[in-house]
Amino acid sequence: MSSIVVVGAGAAGLVAAIFATERSSVIVIERTSDGGRKILISGGGRCNVLPGALEPDRFVTDSPAHLLRGMLRAWPLVAQRAFFEREVGIPLKLEAETAKLFPVSDRARDVRDGLVELARRRGVEFQYDTSLTGLAPTSKGWHVETTRGELDTRAVVLATGGLSVPATGSDGTGIHLAAQLGHVVHDTYPALTPLIAESAAHASLSGVSLAVRLRAKWRGKSAEASGGFVFTHRGYSGPSVLDLSHIAVRSRMSGGDPAHAAVLRIAWSAKDADEWQRDLAASAGLVVTTVARHLPRRLAEQLLTEAGIPPDRRAAELHRGERTALLEALTAFVLPWTGDEGYKKAEVTGGGIALDDVNPRTLESRRHAGLFLCGEMLDAFGPIGGHNFAWAWSTGRAAGLGAGQHD
Repeated sequence: MSSIVVVGAGAAGLVAAIFATERSSVIVIERTSDGGRKILISGGGRCNVLPGALEPDRFVTDSPAHLLRGMLRAWPLVAQRAFFEREVGIPLKLEAETAKLFPVSDRARDVRDGLVELARRRGVEFQYDTSLTGLAPTSKGWHVETTRGELDTRAVVLATGGLSVPATGSDGTGIHLAAQLGHVVHDTYPALTPLIAESAAHASLSGVSLAVRLRAKWRGKSAEASGGFVFTHRGYSGPSVLDLSHIAVRSRMSGGDPAHAAVLRIAWSAKDADEWQRDLAASAGLVVTTVARHLPRRLAEQLLTEAGIPPDRRAAELHRGERTALLEALTAFVLPWTGDEGYKKAEVTGGGIALDDVNPRTLESRRHAGLFLCGEMLDAFGPIGGHNFAWAWSTGRAAGLGAGQHD
């Protein structure tokens, strides 16, 4: 009987396997030919391993928030960084402008390969191109069926990921299995995903990027995000959009009147209405020239058009209605979104296995002894910038330690 089986060689699974070896032998089952594909594509191929500072209050869950916070803090950032630098052998650097920790090499592959090599050094056996086809509890542990054969084990760690970026091998297998085994699964949805606008109202601005302040409001709740914003040929992306996209997605999933979907408003710069007002009052030139001193020219022209202001209007000639419309366009512009890019481009999966269905210290299922659940399968995700890796590393470690110590 094999000691432990870890299903999934992604971020959480690799760390779970490494820590499970402290007291057990480990087999990792991975459906792709190499594993860790989300690690490889993260951060534009650089892999933002960790955030510069952890922000638990910015995580999203439908489970009790104190459980999420406890799981995150179980492995502090300083300890996670030490693990990567001392154990994995990947020195990290803090990128000041993004407040993210990247490998000094700027190579995501070094992170994935470093984790695999550490696991191998600790005796982990990898079975690639192998899919999980069945999982059932037995009197002595678990019976695992795969496309390669069958295994009997005393403990199983499910780390199969969610539904996001299916091209990397994620298909929600673990979440579906957990549901079949009686776990509470909160509705899943694409999160940290770009938004689209069917009218292509801003297709001409594709490629324009800038830092903005974005606010989302739905059903009396509101949230804010600041950071990069980019116009795409289909709609909008960038960290500020991704961080609030779940509100837009869930508002559409609610099945209500589209007119009651989430409202997203943008302030295109750090200036408030009073500051813009002073700039306009002090200008003797064209309105578009004044606005374009602080915003990309193409965006400035588009905002004037949408505010109904002629391109040859001088700041001193603005009518009261025009001034009001312009100030609103500059500081509280309503983004005309109509949909989202879904799981195909989502960074993570929202929803998932309820956090109160697992022991918050060991990540063992409260419904089945010897079954451990971790990573994106669980009902939690954080903002862009390494937070979701921090979640994967922390929960993977807890699940691996818990499984390794399970009798």
